[in-house]
Amino acid sequence: MLKQEIEDGDVTLADPAFRADVLNGFETRPRAIPARWFYDRRGSELFEAITELPEYYPTRTETEILRRACPEVAILAGAGRAVVEFGSGSSTKTPILLSAVDPAAYVPIDISGDFLRESSAGLAAAFPGLPVLPVEADFLRPIALPAPVAALPKLGFFPGSTIGNMIPHSSVDLLRAMKASLGEGSMLLIGMDRIKDVDALVSAYDDAAGVTAAFNLNLLERINRELDGNIPVHAFRHRAIWNDDRARIEMHLEAREDLAFTIEHRPFTMAAGETIHTENSHKYGQRDGRILLRAGGWTPIAEWTDPDGHFAVILAEAQPARFAP
Repeated sequence: MLKQEIEDGDVTLADPAFRADVLNGFETRPRAIPARWFYDRRGSELFEAITELPEYYPTRTETEILRRACPEVAILAGAGRAVVEFGSGSSTKTPILLSAVDPAAYVPIDISGDFLRESSAGLAAAFPGLPVLPVEADFLRPIALPAPVAALPKLGFFPGSTIGNMIPHSSVDLLRAMKASLGEGSMLLIGMDRIKDVDALVSAYDDAAGVTAAFNLNLLERINRELDGNIPVHAFRHRAIWNDDRARIEMHLEAREDLAFTIEHRPFTMAAGETIHTENSHKYGQRDGRILLRAGGWTPIAEWTDPDGHFAVILAEAQPARFAP
């Protein structure tokens, strides 16, 4: 859960994992806070707004690929699988897949409980004969799926190039956790963003309307609200930069001036120009993405891209481990 509330009078206790990550993030150098904490309700709403921006190409590009690819995915995967979506959010792309593959059940997994329940209700209404079994959880670890789908073959769904938000070794760990959750013989349909023109990449994460900036700054608002902070949010600015050596866009919150503030009564300072590193979005070449999947225990069996090769959707299978050629 994003926030576990235990009320005793006026006292509200925040998620201990959120507290630990934030305090550790401000105490270490360079400062960094995991991107998963963007997604309180307001953060989830802002991200959905980002996906509709003209600069943000991944959503519309992947959507068009899925429209073309899902009939073939249905043939390769076969009917009767439980579709398990990791980080389902508003599930805007999910109906494309569900309409094509004739699933036995749909299991959306997301860390944002309110958003999860709303999107699950919408999908249940859109697919009245389909069991929809939402799971509020952090999908970065193996998850016990609902009992009704335990014995079913499974098709994992991980769109949006969310895999790029993790550094490579964490991505491999996540793919292995997905394999553990879904089991051998399962399949995974995953979106991966490709390396491309730097200007297009940067503008996708620093839009003219400032929606991505608001999304980034909302993390500070959440810290103030849930961890009794007094961070001067107005004294930070959003930055998006391309790190060519690591093939990733980085998002930072940069102090505009020398600052002093507290979080749960603990004092912190930042000098003008210092940053909090809040998100990465790694971009993968064609071979890079396939190697990453194999390292995580998944064997690619089909791949689809847009005409410009800007984005890829890959279908992979969890095959038994091999220790020799």
